[in-house]
Amino acid sequence: MYINNEIEAVITSFNQKSMIHEAVDSLCCQTARPKRIIIVDDGTTDEMSKNVLHEIETDSGLPVPVLVIRQSNQGVSAARNTGIREVKAPLVLALDGDDSLQPSFIEEVSKLFNENPSMIAASSWLQTFGVLDSIVRPHGGNAAAFLARNCCPATHIFRRQVWKQCGGYDETMRSGFEDWDFFLSMLETAPDTYIGIVQKPLINYRTTPVSSNIKSMEKRLQLMRYIIEKHGKCYQEHLTEAILGIEATSISRLYGWESEMIHAKSQGKSFSNISNEFIASPSYGDGGMAAAVRIVSGE
Repeated sequence: MYINNEIEAVITSFNQKSMIHEAVDSLCCQTARPKRIIIVDDGTTDEMSKNVLHEIETDSGLPVPVLVIRQSNQGVSAARNTGIREVKAPLVLALDGDDSLQPSFIEEVSKLFNENPSMIAASSWLQTFGVLDSIVRPHGGNAAAFLARNCCPATHIFRRQVWKQCGGYDETMRSGFEDWDFFLSMLETAPDTYIGIVQKPLINYRTTPVSSNIKSMEKRLQLMRYIIEKHGKCYQEHLTEAILGIEATSISRLYGWESEMIHAKSQGKSFSNISNEFIASPSYGDGGMAAAVRIVSGE
């Protein structure tokens, strides 16, 4: 193990009890440790969480220096910006307090910056745990790739100078998608910018039904409208890629649903009410009617 003096880590925390210990421990166990860990307590109210933060703050045995900053609850964007302002290193690792990292995350992800000067941020695949056990494979890319969907995890390493140049995280976005907006803002700072992904699951991502990521989907259209209007120039310049990207996702999900229904029919199983309603009145102009024909014919 060694210290990577080019990187400092910023962890955001709000009522996360012992989970914050897991996040800190995963940074201390990196093959390339960060120079410093900055924890931003975003107005924690839970006494156990406060005690855990105090334990970490006063633990002289930690191999990485830890700074705890406390502020009133202002949301994750404001908390991240507060922590990043304290960073002195050129690279910042953003980590949510309920997630953790595999030991080689910093070493493997930071290599991408040395290999590509136009890379403004980088991350890896995710290993989910909790209610969902799976590997999620975001693919990164340029600004055009990020117009249809977010292509990078919230846990990532980025260049602090680019954060400063783009204005940081949007602190008005308290309902979700602030990471997606931030990535677009960074990618807009210069032509040919790029976000890279290590194709290994090096992030341990906690999943719960009440997580902010899940709840934000309830406001997806509203949040997407905000992002599209805010980044209108980028959408105009890459309109074709944006529309085709969204259409590709829709087609993929439609075919997946269609395949499941064909399989259920072949097994003599009943369709759900939603599926029956779709067959009775398929959507038109988006491939829905064609899918319904294939389903009832079994082809």
